[in-house]
Amino acid sequence: MNFYFIPLLVFGLIILISSFFIVKQQTAAIIERFGRFNSIRQSGLQLKIPLVDKVAGRLSLKIQQLDVIVETKTKDDVFVKLKVSVQFKVIRNKVEDAFYKLDYPHDQITSYVFDVVRAEVPKMILDDVFLKKDGIAIAVKSELNDAMMEYGYDIIKTLVTDIDPDAQVKAAMNRINAADREKTAAQYEGDAARILIVEKAKAEAESKRLQGQGIADQRREIARGLEESVDVLNRVGINSQEASALIVVTQHYDTLQAIGSETNSNLILLPNSPQAGSQMLNDMVASFTASNQIGEAMKKAKSKNEKQDDN
Repeated sequence: MNFYFIPLLVFGLIILISSFFIVKQQTAAIIERFGRFNSIRQSGLQLKIPLVDKVAGRLSLKIQQLDVIVETKTKDDVFVKLKVSVQFKVIRNKVEDAFYKLDYPHDQITSYVFDVVRAEVPKMILDDVFLKKDGIAIAVKSELNDAMMEYGYDIIKTLVTDIDPDAQVKAAMNRINAADREKTAAQYEGDAARILIVEKAKAEAESKRLQGQGIADQRREIARGLEESVDVLNRVGINSQEASALIVVTQHYDTLQAIGSETNSNLILLPNSPQAGSQMLNDMVASFTASNQIGEAMKKAKSKNEKQDDN
């Protein structure tokens, strides 16, 4: 009698243990009774009727992501690959539809992504694909929401995460970009060179102005000094002509002295013989005397003419 009781006890324990099952967090379990949908069990410890109920499957309620790579052609005949990331999840109160109406949700989503992308991208040129990728993502999300809601799936977000044109097209775009940047750099360099030339010209003009002002001031002071020297010589009995000649001769010797003190000077002052000073003095005095005589003669002639006109 005890021999038959032990197997029954073990069988009973197995049946009892099989009556309990655990559903993980963010997961839904589908219970079937004799092959027909019975209920949906959420996370936690659950109980089912042994040999009558069975766990037909489990669905994750977490947000999932599917990456779809689509190759298509743009309006300007450029082949491009787009990577579209679709984030979706099973709607909690539509777990039955998600489990029974659709066997391969990933394939279904992929088909819709291909359909929308290949309908939208051929309307755009390549540059617009980069600029309007958010518009492509919105179009994909709208189409998927309308289609997948019936099957118990909610599309959370769609993102165009990568746009990859043909390798030759990328190389051409890089060359265009590099040429544009070189053009901009050349323009900036030209502007900088022009500014440098203008500023240099302004500096040179200011330098010339200041140099001219300095020369004018120097000559003014020289003239003032000569005037004072003539006045001093006049006071000791030397007339203006002799004084001017003496000053010129003095400057001549000062110049010779200055040239002699500069070993690297290439300036040659002519005449520069030992008798040049006295000869220069005599010539200048003679020229001044002749000039005065000519002036006196012209005055007398003018006065005589005036008297004849009066008569």
